[in-house]
Amino acid sequence: MSKILYEVYQNDIKDSESVMYGKWYARLKSIETLNMTKLAKHISEHGSVFTEDVVEGVMKKFKTCLLEMLLESKKVKVQGLGTFYLTAECTKGGADKEADFNVREHLKALHIRFLPDQTAEDNLSSREFIKKAEFVNIKSLLSSGNTDEVGDEDEENNSSSSEGGSGNTSTNSGTGNTGGNTSTNSGTGGTTGDNTGDNTGTGDNGGGDNGGGGDDDPVINDH
Repeated sequence: MSKILYEVYQNDIKDSESVMYGKWYARLKSIETLNMTKLAKHISEHGSVFTEDVVEGVMKKFKTCLLEMLLESKKVKVQGLGTFYLTAECTKGGADKEADFNVREHLKALHIRFLPDQTAEDNLSSREFIKKAEFVNIKSLLSSGNTDEVGDEDEENNSSSSEGGSGNTSTNSGTGNTGGNTSTNSGTGGTTGDNTGDNTGTGDNGGGDNGGGGDDDPVINDH
């Protein structure tokens, strides 16, 4: 049966102004990262009439064309899954005047973003997606001696799972916040480019870059 593994941890970051210090939260655990070949094999084994190599070929072409369309200032919507789009990250501080703005000087990075589908029949927004999941505490799984399904690969960037956490890219499974940001807030500067769906319709931050100071890695997520 499908399940999402999580572990409970205590916030030990001392901050006199933080009410989160000493509290307990949940963070997700990953057991494997599937590459394109493994995913194609998985698809081909699920009643598909297409062989593994055909599936992988289509996926590779999809990736190439997706990037091509994004670089032509287009969004790409995959029906029932969501929309891929770009946002721009500016250098911290920006330009003092409109006439002073220079792309090479003031634009730091382009980020690939993903906004889950929110139509009634395919609602994948954070607060709806959590209803589809079954959660298993990894500690109880290990104590029962069932280690076959447990790997050693942690969910990346899961440093904060509480409400109000900054730059949280994973689904928060604790009681404080059952949602989760579907894209990374990159920093403190101003937003440039198209901010698609600031709110997912359920109170979750669905897109846009908050300027400079963030990571340079594109986010094609995993929410």
